[in-house]
Formats: sequence, structure tokens, C-alpha cells
Amino acid sequence: MEKLALISVSDKAGIVEFANTLVNEFGYRILSTGGTAKALLEAGIAVTLVEAHTGFPEMMEGRLKTLHPKIHGGILCDRDKPEHTQSAEEHDIPMIDLVVVNLYPFEQTIQKPGVTDTEAIENIDIGGPTLIRAAAKNHKHVTVIVDPDDYESYIDSLRAGSDALPLRRRLAQKVYAHTSRYDGLIAKYMEGSGEEPNLEELSGYPEDFQLSSQRASILRYGENPHQQAALYGNFFERFKQLQGKQLSYCNILDISAAANLMGEFQEPTLAILKHTNPCGVASAEDLPTAWDLAYETDKQAPFGGIIIVNRTVDRELYERISQIWCEIIIAPNFTDEATEAFSKKKNLRLLVANQVPDATAIQDIRSVAGGYLVQDADYRSDNPMQFEVVTERQPSDEEMASMLFGWKVVKHVKSNAIVYTQGTRTLGIGAGQMSRVDSSKVAVWKAADAGLSLQGSTMASDALIPFPDGLIAAAEAGATACIQTGGSVRDEEVIKAANEHRMTMVFTGKRHFKH
Repeated sequence: MEKLALISVSDKAGIVEFANTLVNEFGYRILSTGGTAKALLEAGIAVTLVEAHTGFPEMMEGRLKTLHPKIHGGILCDRDKPEHTQSAEEHDIPMIDLVVVNLYPFEQTIQKPGVTDTEAIENIDIGGPTLIRAAAKNHKHVTVIVDPDDYESYIDSLRAGSDALPLRRRLAQKVYAHTSRYDGLIAKYMEGSGEEPNLEELSGYPEDFQLSSQRASILRYGENPHQQAALYGNFFERFKQLQGKQLSYCNILDISAAANLMGEFQEPTLAILKHTNPCGVASAEDLPTAWDLAYETDKQAPFGGIIIVNRTVDRELYERISQIWCEIIIAPNFTDEATEAFSKKKNLRLLVANQVPDATAIQDIRSVAGGYLVQDADYRSDNPMQFEVVTERQPSDEEMASMLFGWKVVKHVKSNAIVYTQGTRTLGIGAGQMSRVDSSKVAVWKAADAGLSLQGSTMASDALIPFPDGLIAAAEAGATACIQTGGSVRDEEVIKAANEHRMTMVFTGKRHFKH
């Protein structure tokens, strides 16, 4: 009996080779439409056009072509039920055994600069979702493929000649995940208004919140070996791994935190992180100098940590970094010489960062008991022109530059967070303590442990300083300037303490909690 395959794809990767194998090795006849039919015919593969199969012309600029009983009857027919097969015979409806369809590129369309609402709407697929959902429903008899990566496994099953029901069911599940995500993108887009899509409106909060991403990788385990874990989404489009062991759950969290931190800086910058917290950050004229300054902040924590830079890693930086053992190095590029040198460290992961975080598109999503918390990610740049100097003494240019550097770093440190800086380098970092004074003490202790003086330093606090004792502790450590949110009921007491210690202090009016 002749086997029919309906093929109509937007993503044509591998489709010619796949169709050629179906026809020449397994005797399939191909039904197809539009650009897919053209590509197959140009490759010398025999194709029956859908309109020839149905006897009904394609019309309305392609909006109506596969929505026909002769197509959907051939897909939906339950071949175990005589009444179904009898109806098919009466109406001359051949069975369709394979549906290979992926949808109009709606997501790519709305991401194009200057895309119009008309163009976006026209790229909402109707026939495609209908075809693949029908085939998925009838997966007992019909195979449906939406992902080119599944072509090979289907061919393998044909060659094995085995019952492929488990494969068909897995492919059907992918259909519903695929269409769920597709519809979610459309729903999100429809929240916008006007002829031009507004990216800020696209990041809104609908009444019905859905999560849908393709699985990118099964991880060895989660935070601990007894926890299973997987990665979903397009992480590997943003980061390309050049060498080293498979990334772990904790590695991926650290990499994300490192990339988010580095997105704050334009000048040559190097940061070292451990457990998502920066333990040393510095900007300098070149990366080797930035390494020296960042590493000097804390020479213990970087072991087994993450290093990220925003310039190409060369042999000179390799010589600096290689003095310690680290898990991962992330950079926009590596010279051939550096890559060759690092290749001797087989377990070291080298990652090329292809993209910086997009502040307009990122949301933080966290699971809680019975649901999810969703918020805008804290990526919007602060405007120093809106900051207020609240003390008698104005900051010098050097102090202001140092405070602004600390303010960029402190928003990426777990709360309560205190960061001491001087110029464009960190001196001491206190993270995650239950009180702000304790975080300050940790930062002072870390600086002292590294042999660094805090005389003339500046202090950044991720939120308001609630009592004068925190400010006084900074002054006694040697800090001459402080940048904080402000807004405490005791602000006047804190300002008074700053004036008494000849400190200058800036209120930003914005906090950066990181729980």
C-alpha cells in the first residue's frame, strides 16, 4: 500500500535529504505546498501538490490550502474503526502516514526591527498547528515531526522495521509543547497595542501565565547529586562551550549571574564569581591588569569559581589565570594561542558569550509553594543625574567614579550587600548576611584578610542604611564616601553621622535587593 507523507516546513534544514530517503528507500509519495514543494522539486524529488491532491485550489494568499477534508480525513482516520475507514473509502480519502510540518516563524518575525503589526499577524500559522495537532491526536496511526532533529530517529525506526508507537507518542508530545509555546508567544504579542509592537508591553503580565520551552539538556544532577535536573530554553544560543566537562546545574546559575554582572560594564572588565556572588571585580586599561586587581580582592574564594571578561582572552591573560584552579572562563572570544594553552586543562570549561542580557525581554521567574513569582529583571540602568548628595561635603570626581563602580557591582551581590571599592576595583565584598552591619563587617574582614587598606575607599549598600552604626562602621574602616538607597526613617541620623565623620553620601532613590 502506498504511503503518503505531507511535508510543509518553514525551517527547511535537512528536509531535502530526509524526503529523498523517504521516497527512494521507503517508497513514500510526498504531498507538499509552496516553498517546500519548490525546494523538493528543484532537488529532483517527485512531489504531488496539495491542491492537486484535494482538487481544490490554494487561495486567499495561501491562508487556505491544507484545511480540507481530504487532508484532515487522511490524518484523523482511526484505522481500527470500520466506520472511519468506510467513510474514507466512500469519499476517496487516502491515508496520510507522516506529517512533517513546522510553523511560520512568528517569533523571529516579531523580533525583527521595524516589524509591522500586519506582518506579525500574517505570520500567525493556522493550517500548520491544525495539521500537527490532528496528527498528534491520531499518533496511534500517524507520525508527526515538527523538529528537524527528529528526522534521523524516524528513519532509524523505519530501517529497524519495528513498531514505532513509543516514538510516535514522544513526537506527539513535542507537538503539544510546540503549539503551546507558539500560542503563548502570540498571546503575549497580542497584549501590545498599535501598529508597531511595543517590547515593554510584550513583557507584561497576562492573567494566564504559561511556561513553555524546549529541553536543551538533561543535566547530571541538580544542586545536589540526589536531585534530578534539566535545562530548558536557548541557553546554548547565548553561550558556546569550546571545551571541558558538561555544565552542571550550579555552573549554569553561575554563568547566568556572571553574564548579568558583566552586562553593566563597557570598559575592559574582569569579574570572579563564586556561588553567583562576585568576589572580585575590576575595570582597567587591559585585562591582565584587571585580573590582578580583581584577584587581589579575595585570593581564596576564586578557587573553583567562575571568571568572566568582556574582551578577548589572550596568552598573557592565560598566564595570569592559570595560577589558580577555576571551573569556567567566559569571554566574547579566545585567541588561538590561549585556546591551545587552555586545552591542556581538560576539565576547564571555556565558554564564548554570544549575547549580553536583553533588558527589555528578561523576566525573573521563581517557583514558590503552589505557583510562580514573576518580575521584571533588575537590568535597567540607574541615572546618576537623578542621585542626590545629602551631606555637607560634596564628593570628589574620584569618589563619585568609585561609588558608581560600586553601585554597579552591589546590585549583583546577594542581600544584604555591601561593597567597598576604590576607583574601578573592589576591595571587600560582604554578601547575604542577616544584617547590613554584619555584611559590612564581612567586607572589611575580607579586605583585611587580602592585605588591602580601606583608607580612602567608598562603600556601596544595595539598600538603605537603617541606622547610623552601619555608616560609622564604614567610616572607621577608612571609607570617605557612601552610596545607598536612602529612605530610612532615620535618614537624618545617618546623614548627621556622615557629616560628623566628614564623609560624603549619595542617595540613589532606588534599591537593588537580590534575594
